[in-house]
Amino acid sequence: MTMRKRMNQMVGSPGTWSGMALRLSQCVFAAASLCAMVTTLDFFSDSPAFCFVNTTMLLQMIWSLALACLDMYAMRNRKDLQERALVFFLVVDDGIMALLNFTAASASAGVSTLYVKDVLFCRKVACGQIVLLIVLAFITTLLAATSFFSMFALYVSFSL
Repeated sequence: MTMRKRMNQMVGSPGTWSGMALRLSQCVFAAASLCAMVTTLDFFSDSPAFCFVNTTMLLQMIWSLALACLDMYAMRNRKDLQERALVFFLVVDDGIMALLNFTAASASAGVSTLYVKDVLFCRKVACGQIVLLIVLAFITTLLAATSFFSMFALYVSFSL
């Protein structure tokens, strides 16, 4: 079995069941993070960090859903999505999305730490949903990073 054949069977490759499952899980966790933010008090939506995490989770949800649909189309019609140009595009976009997600989740975690530990704002208001939002954003970031590293390994295999 050649190196190229082994890399095609990697978890998260485009056009595979595992790739579709990875994309759908990114979409679900990003949507759950958005729902957690929408159901919180209006006070937190004024913070730029929380606006940033909402924006990145919305972008991640749209991006992941689009790629999950592409994976479903490829599996249904037996198309091969593992072409060098497409994989390079996915590597770049997944890397950008993972970096944006990490930045937004870290910023919102810093702001929530300020509210919880320093200002003691959460003694007056329940901040459980804010913590849930941050946890879901970090899980989405981990899934996006997994997708990035999978695509990167597949792209590297093209030059072997």
